[in-house]
Amino acid sequence: MMDQKNLLIAIVVSVAILFSFQFAFEKFLPHPRPAQTQTAPAKPEPNTANPGPAAETQASGTAPVGAAGQALAQTRETAIADQPRVKIDTPRLHGSVALTGGRLDDLTLANYHETIDPKSPEVVLLWPTGTEDPYFAEFGWCPSNGCGETSDVALPNSKTKWTASGGALSPDHPLTLTWDNGAGLTFIRTIAIDQNYMFTIEDAVKNSGSAAVSLRPYGLVSRTGTPPVSGYYILFEGPIGFLDNGLQEIKYTALTPGKREPFDNTHGWLGFTDKYWLTALIPPQSETVNANFLHSVNGTVNRYQADYVGGAMSVPAGGTASTSTRFFAGAKEVGLLDSYADAGIPRFDRSIDFGWFYFLTKPIFLVLVFFHGLLGNFGLAILLLTFLIKLCFFPLANKSYVAMSKMKLLQPEMAKIRERIPDDKAKQQQEIMALYKKVGANPLAGCLPIVIQIPVFFSLYKVLFVTIEMRHAPFFGWIHDLSAPDPTSFANLFGLLPFAAPHVLMIGAWPLMMGVTMFLQQKLNPQPVDPIQAKMFMLLPIVFTYMLSAFPAGLVIYWSWNNLLSIAQQWAIMHKRGAA
Repeated sequence: MMDQKNLLIAIVVSVAILFSFQFAFEKFLPHPRPAQTQTAPAKPEPNTANPGPAAETQASGTAPVGAAGQALAQTRETAIADQPRVKIDTPRLHGSVALTGGRLDDLTLANYHETIDPKSPEVVLLWPTGTEDPYFAEFGWCPSNGCGETSDVALPNSKTKWTASGGALSPDHPLTLTWDNGAGLTFIRTIAIDQNYMFTIEDAVKNSGSAAVSLRPYGLVSRTGTPPVSGYYILFEGPIGFLDNGLQEIKYTALTPGKREPFDNTHGWLGFTDKYWLTALIPPQSETVNANFLHSVNGTVNRYQADYVGGAMSVPAGGTASTSTRFFAGAKEVGLLDSYADAGIPRFDRSIDFGWFYFLTKPIFLVLVFFHGLLGNFGLAILLLTFLIKLCFFPLANKSYVAMSKMKLLQPEMAKIRERIPDDKAKQQQEIMALYKKVGANPLAGCLPIVIQIPVFFSLYKVLFVTIEMRHAPFFGWIHDLSAPDPTSFANLFGLLPFAAPHVLMIGAWPLMMGVTMFLQQKLNPQPVDPIQAKMFMLLPIVFTYMLSAFPAGLVIYWSWNNLLSIAQQWAIMHKRGAA
């Protein structure tokens, strides 16, 4: 009975772990922002008389939908209309530059929408002050004795009214902003943008006075509110950067209010990463800067900031000094980030959380992208990748299935041994092991096909979960988004009945197909002689069907297709050996 008890305990523990995972997955997955019936009030902006990095404000990273979305959109439109602006119009970005403060605080992503409907609103990345959660980038100059310190020199700040020239900002038309402090200094800011999401900000100071002036350049990204994270332990979202020659990932909860997390950095970047979106400051790569992450609390409002301050620069009398920095604000597209990394931004692709299996996860993604280019569908790319993986492991799986065939052929002999000596379990095990040895059977062989696909399964899960290329990627039929769970449910006959199924019963067609293929594969395996063990094993397809119903549809399709290929291979081998 001891082996039966151990097996029973193992299965019960496994089932408990699976259901616990499902509970945690649902509990910690962020829920949509609750609907608001009133326009969100504007938050007062802190005093910025002394310019420089000082925690201010955030955006949710995506525009809310429904009643809440309408309320916030009105607030955003009002906030944008309240101050003079210059339009941003590029193939991939829409928005505006605020002339008050010279900030980048209004950006939407032209190629990405809130839902799979191409007519749905564009994803909003940056939000101006006056909205519920402002999120913006600011650049400027500090006194040489430090940002936030008093200065005898009037410097531009968040209240400064800049004068624009050059028309709308586009890849072919940079925007020039100027401001004269009335005391001999003219500040000139030139903002350029490439065809994608990279801004280049050049700040120059022209000194027409009689004495030299020493200043420090700075840049900051500020966001208000603690955004929900969507990946629990499988995805990092929050303050991020490549600093001190290493990737720095700092949870929002790990930042102590009022305390800076400083880094001295010669080359690198820093900012905030969300699941699909990134804002990042890229200071001059040849200069040493002081980089910081900061969390401040004003009442119940949390503010987070990533900033850097450069070294002191002297602006001689009658001369000019300038500095140039870059700012990325957009989608975390792998190929695009790789191109920026190749152009000198170190480890920029690591803003995508490919995880510990980076060496496996990213190649799997690149192969899927290649197959997508051939087939035009990521679902088909997953099927082709699965087939090639099966080919790679074909010899190993063959050995496993041959061993399982031997095990299945031995079942009548094993039953006879248990009937002959029912009360002596030790003697039973001894004779069964001798039987295994005689024919070269391995009782653990059936585990091998599952074990060898675990790293691939996990890596594909990461690819589906974290890469924006999979977002809203359709398959066929009812699967319009491979990165989302199957939207159908058996409870309403997959949409034939006119009611929405409760969340607990959202088990769609693909998870059910996966469960059926898992059941069929189990029927090919050697069955436990003990009926209790056999019944417990039969529960596993049900458990996995329920658990995987909340996983991305692309992963369930992979598992189902992998099961079908395994069934075909296993049946052919076992049929040839007379075990099928």
